[in-house]
Amino acid sequence: MLHIWGRLSSINVRKVVWAAQETGVPFTRTDAGLTFGVVKTFDYLRLNPNAQVPTLQDGELVLWESNVIVRYLCARYAPHLYPQELAARFDAERWMDWQQTSLNPAGSPAFIQWFRTAPEQRDQSVITKSVATMTPLLLLLDQHLSQRAYMGGDSFGMADIPVACDIHRWFGLPQTRPELPHLERWYSQILDRPATRGVLDLPLA
Repeated sequence: MLHIWGRLSSINVRKVVWAAQETGVPFTRTDAGLTFGVVKTFDYLRLNPNAQVPTLQDGELVLWESNVIVRYLCARYAPHLYPQELAARFDAERWMDWQQTSLNPAGSPAFIQWFRTAPEQRDQSVITKSVATMTPLLLLLDQHLSQRAYMGGDSFGMADIPVACDIHRWFGLPQTRPELPHLERWYSQILDRPATRGVLDLPLA
């Protein structure tokens, strides 16, 4: 049985849990990280020397890095979500890497200010800068999705998972955003997926 280590308040753990639910393969999950601790223990560090979440155990295989775990779960247990044609696969890989290197760093500062910082210590300039960095990325996504139903084309695939987890977090912030009709249409379709239950319907924390 699959075992996932990590708290659901983590965007990276949400990716992995959602991907696992898409596969339909049974799994268990152990809360770890932040107030749950665990990640600095000897046993956990043997699994993940980075002392971070998520970590996946699948029999003797241990993986860390959330997008790698999403790729693995799709490739092994839900191949319809893992592009078989090389060009399509690397198109999906590109968007998954972009989520980690561009989208997540742009939106994280605002999220941390709104949800992980006490109101009296909140720095509006950090939020403003995060919004300014995030806005062109959202517009890029909106334009991309104006020409296709999902990130990779006509059908849902592995690239939709990490991108949607970031959009879930951004759309949950108590602030205004530009009109993004194609992005909002796509995200509405995402929320209709049964596998998002218990992940994208949870409040941010």
